[in-house]
Amino acid sequence: MSHGHTHGHGHHHHHHHGSGDASSLPPALDMSVPDEALTPSQLSRRSMLRRTGLLGAGLAAGSVLGGAGQAAAAEPAPASTASRSPRPGGYLWLAGDHHIHTQYSSDAKYRVIDHVRQANAHGLDWMVITDHGSETHAKIGVEKVNPDIVAARDQIDDTLVFQGLEWNIPAAEHGTVFVHPGKNEVAVLKEFENSFDGSVKKATSNTPANEALAIAGVNFLAEQVQRRRVKDILFLANHPARKGIDSPHEIRGWRDAQPTIAVGMEGAPGHQAAGLPAPNGPGGARGIYDNSPGADSYPDYPLESYRTWGGFDWMTATVGGLWDSLLAEGKPWWITANSDSHNVYADSAVRGPNSDFNANGRYNDPVYGGGLNLTDTDFWPGQYSRTHVGAASFGYKAVMDGIRAGRVWVDHGGLISGLNAQLRSGGRAITLGDALHVRRGSQVDLVVEISLANGPNWSQFVPKLARVDVIQGAVTGPVSDKDTFTTPDTKVVKSFEVNKSTGSVRLTYSLGRVDKPVYVRLRGTDGNRGAVGLRGAAVDPAGPAMDVIGDADPWKDLWFYSNPMWVLPA
Repeated sequence: MSHGHTHGHGHHHHHHHGSGDASSLPPALDMSVPDEALTPSQLSRRSMLRRTGLLGAGLAAGSVLGGAGQAAAAEPAPASTASRSPRPGGYLWLAGDHHIHTQYSSDAKYRVIDHVRQANAHGLDWMVITDHGSETHAKIGVEKVNPDIVAARDQIDDTLVFQGLEWNIPAAEHGTVFVHPGKNEVAVLKEFENSFDGSVKKATSNTPANEALAIAGVNFLAEQVQRRRVKDILFLANHPARKGIDSPHEIRGWRDAQPTIAVGMEGAPGHQAAGLPAPNGPGGARGIYDNSPGADSYPDYPLESYRTWGGFDWMTATVGGLWDSLLAEGKPWWITANSDSHNVYADSAVRGPNSDFNANGRYNDPVYGGGLNLTDTDFWPGQYSRTHVGAASFGYKAVMDGIRAGRVWVDHGGLISGLNAQLRSGGRAITLGDALHVRRGSQVDLVVEISLANGPNWSQFVPKLARVDVIQGAVTGPVSDKDTFTTPDTKVVKSFEVNKSTGSVRLTYSLGRVDKPVYVRLRGTDGNRGAVGLRGAAVDPAGPAMDVIGDADPWKDLWFYSNPMWVLPA
């Protein structure tokens, strides 16, 4: 079902190739290749991807606040980027998904190549295969899936395919762990899973020893990069509020232990089709967020935290909530949006017959069963959720660098097709994830350019952006209580009504003369559903509404979110 995927995602056309990456720019993205030299499928992809890029530089990982060993510094662009980019600091905006399951997961069924073909058809440039950590997977699955991933990389060369796994974080929820491709990708993942997976090690309960094992796991990942066994590794927490078991101090603990490895969380979970009402859908909860507190849940989380809000996790969707409490500390912590694809809504595939998962570490290849699976809860990668990463080039390292730097914005349902957000002061500008260093009292302006949706999404309508909100918070420094999950100084400071449905819009907001550290982030909506935010109308007068179990059509409630930018006066 790849018809109608004409939504693009903010590509900046570069002629250079990935520095230090095996991947060069695919023909569809390489504007030195004329349209007439492309195959029909390449030309179709190029027309889908014609978009503008963003400007800026990355952010040092420790903290945006200067301090012992944590001084913020802009990452210089690689020399090849600086010399060949059409304008200084330009980025390719590459859409992707870091949470995808295959026949090597006990609760999924598709081949790697099925997901890669679908992701490519839905406009994704990168993706991570993340089968569940388990005793069977640790024993044989990690090795068995690798040849399928390597073959898919060969077969579809304009979508980058990472190998990772979904880590059962000891004492906590799940997380994506993924590595830069290379000769040790299997060995490192296998050793990590056997040594630190909560399911393999029987370390799922909420105990100090298990929390310490999670930190040891994050430290192990950092060590593999330091020892140069692999070029790079990232860890992101998945569906963090789903069961209430990722306590605020655990999230801070992972991040603080290795801020260049533990870099963020899913701002919006997968399983978005679960909210489609019956009888034509599962009639469940978006994200399968239908839980209530359990024995291992953090007791101070409110009941509302167990539901999604406009399809987004409560930690992200609450203005002045947990995510903002980290940003107000000056701690980079980024959000993503993914499919968590296991079993796809309205697909007709069934698991391969005569499968023995426990013996073989996989299900046999799926076969088409004849009927549409209207109770399945997932979308294909890129069909609904997209994570857009500003990369210096088309390559594995560049995508990982872009995620680590926080050059990331996310959307549902193709709500917008491009986002260029900058903070400007004098002649200088920074983009998502970065910090603008200014003299105290300098005038600072936020300038946002949005490419509106330019074609129908999978549900066959062209989304219309109704409103964009600017959210601003004071940076107040480290908290004494690591279980803090609110911050009093963050609120919606400006809302822009969008009165056009095609082309692009340019929004400017003056932060005025800035004399204290602040951050800003963006949020946008189709305006179909809204409610006063959990922290009151003075903080968020028209935020997302809590999703109703059984009646939460994801196509009728679309949002985008950006990662933050900081202003640091001195």
